Amino acid sequence: MNPLHLPWLELSIVLAIVGAAGVSLFRDPLHAARCGLLLTGVVLACTLLAWLAAYLGVPGDASDPYSLQMHLLGRRLFELDGLSAPLVPVIALLQFLTALATPRTKVRRFSFSWSLAGEALRIATFGCVDMGLLICLLVVGTIPPYIELVNRGRPTRVYALHMGLFVVLLLVGVGLLAGGRTEAAVLPLMAAILVRCGTVPVHCWVTDWFEHASFGNALLFVTPLTGFYAAVRLVLPIAPDWVLQAIGLISLVTAVYAAAMACIQRDTRRFFAYLFLSHASLVLVGLELHTPLSLTGALCLWLSVMLSLGGLGLTLRSLEARFGRLSLSGYHGLYDHVPSQAVFFLITGLASVGFPGTLGFIATELLVDGAVEASPSVGVMVIATAALNGIAIVRAYFLLFTGKRHVSTISLSSTMRERIAVLTLSGLIFGGGWFPQPGVLSRSHAAEQILKDRSARLNESP
Repeated sequence: MNPLHLPWLELSIVLAIVGAAGVSLFRDPLHAARCGLLLTGVVLACTLLAWLAAYLGVPGDASDPYSLQMHLLGRRLFELDGLSAPLVPVIALLQFLTALATPRTKVRRFSFSWSLAGEALRIATFGCVDMGLLICLLVVGTIPPYIELVNRGRPTRVYALHMGLFVVLLLVGVGLLAGGRTEAAVLPLMAAILVRCGTVPVHCWVTDWFEHASFGNALLFVTPLTGFYAAVRLVLPIAPDWVLQAIGLISLVTAVYAAAMACIQRDTRRFFAYLFLSHASLVLVGLELHTPLSLTGALCLWLSVMLSLGGLGLTLRSLEARFGRLSLSGYHGLYDHVPSQAVFFLITGLASVGFPGTLGFIATELLVDGAVEASPSVGVMVIATAALNGIAIVRAYFLLFTGKRHVSTISLSSTMRERIAVLTLSGLIFGGGWFPQPGVLSRSHAAEQILKDRSARLNESP
């Protein structure tokens, strides 16, 4: 039997769920951390095998006794396609590296059980091929973050109001769609996507989430860009051009606004939240243009944002573990103590804005070319957004790592685990920049298939 015929995607989901239940039984945080790290590593291996099977075109075997959902349900609910195949391993990789880089001082704050539960939901969401189940997963995926805020004794009103609005709009749109009222369903679905992506004026839940959640779980919840995935699956196939143009306009305003706000923030978490909002909105701009070039650029930027901003977030998290919450209102001079984090801060930050030689360079170039081809004014705004984000990153670097000498009586150097996380993401960022052809080709094929499905769906509608 070919091992790639095994349902590795389903196994990764099951292992994450069982692992979340098992880790919750540990009373010792250090034991829970070790077990959680081991489980995230196993889940990562399963997702890599699932990606390899999808890349090689190995089909699932309905006669295989391990294909449980084939036997119990008679149909596949989870399967990787051209869009989701590279995303699921990246989600699992960020989960593993976050667990790996969690210092002992943070294991009591970082819930490994809820983190594994969230990972199971994210992998299931991105690997789901059944639209009904996808809706359920999008709704259920909002629950673990709420429970995290409750467990930490933090305010939940802002998050609950926004996610409640997202769920209501999503269910209204799906209900109208099920009733055959496609045109009426598009508006609530569009509004739900905008809320979930944090576009202006419903963006404050993102900054509030980073303010009150643990940095690790906050990072893992937002970096996959679940809202964009929902937009591609639910809105893009049925939305008329004017709806996509509205999404693009709102997203473009959000991108510029968030980039400008990132330049003036005095808190590192709020700086990162606005930086993320700006990049997420740029991905939505590429969706609005819905041309093969722009959509390819958006899909490439999606992967770049997950890796680069995920790495930037891990860097800020490691700084917080040593120095506490850092302000951007003055110079800290941390370079002498954590030079590796300083270098990685620049690598990931500049990669996110398209610095040459990094994964983000090709993604940004494709998106800008697609935007200019569709509308020169949109292209100018995209370039301005990237420039503002670059200014924000360089400003934050100088404030955190230069300006004065930070005196400490103990060693604050990075640990081996943190170095492994840094080198892994650096290798992916530079590897994608130096050898971009496989990734761009994969995203191009996915974009063509998405646009082909959209054309077919619109031609079927009366």
